[in-house]
Amino acid sequence: MFRILIVEDDNVISGEIKKYLEKWGYMAESVSDFSSVLQHFGRFEPQLVLMDIGLPFYNGYYWCGEIRKLSQVPIIFISSASDNMNIVMAVNMGGDDFIIKPFDLEILGAKVQAILRRTYSFQNQSSILEHKNVFLNLSDFSLLYEGERMELTKNEFKIMQVLFEGGGNIVSRESIMKRLWDNEWFVDDNTLTVNVNRLRKRLEEIGLKDFILTRKGVGYQLG
Repeated sequence: MFRILIVEDDNVISGEIKKYLEKWGYMAESVSDFSSVLQHFGRFEPQLVLMDIGLPFYNGYYWCGEIRKLSQVPIIFISSASDNMNIVMAVNMGGDDFIIKPFDLEILGAKVQAILRRTYSFQNQSSILEHKNVFLNLSDFSLLYEGERMELTKNEFKIMQVLFEGGGNIVSRESIMKRLWDNEWFVDDNTLTVNVNRLRKRLEEIGLKDFILTRKGVGYQLG
């Protein structure tokens, strides 16, 4: 089932779109807190975003740019601002289509179906994990925090992945070592400590201090 995120300031329009999409078998969610669109995106992991331009706090162009730092998920702009400048801006910011308000829901449905078919016929949507506004992109081994993108090494990525999958709970040293190395019994226990400490220093460079916490004698968890 395709997941579609609706970022629309008008509750009536948002509600009608959601009801229409669900009638056709899509899983749809509407954003209500327009100061945390990216956080909602990370939690819901949509395969398509319907993005209004005129939003509280930041406009749709801003959020499109933020999403593009994380994902190439298709974005359809929806706006009554139908002049050429806005259409060109939407495309330049990474939008995949533009629907002018007012619009027929049948037209919206046809565009949604077409773009999903075109995008996902030959590829799967990359997954993104999120913890306290920090995003781990599983498709390109990168981490995003407050607009700062950090590329991870293979071992750094494996450590972060198992910790993110832990959901903030303590993950044992053995579990992490099994993820890093096929047989942890042949690896010096200090090797994991060195890897974690090196990763911590890199995280601090983008403002993530104490993001990985040590639970002595047990393992690690995300702070």
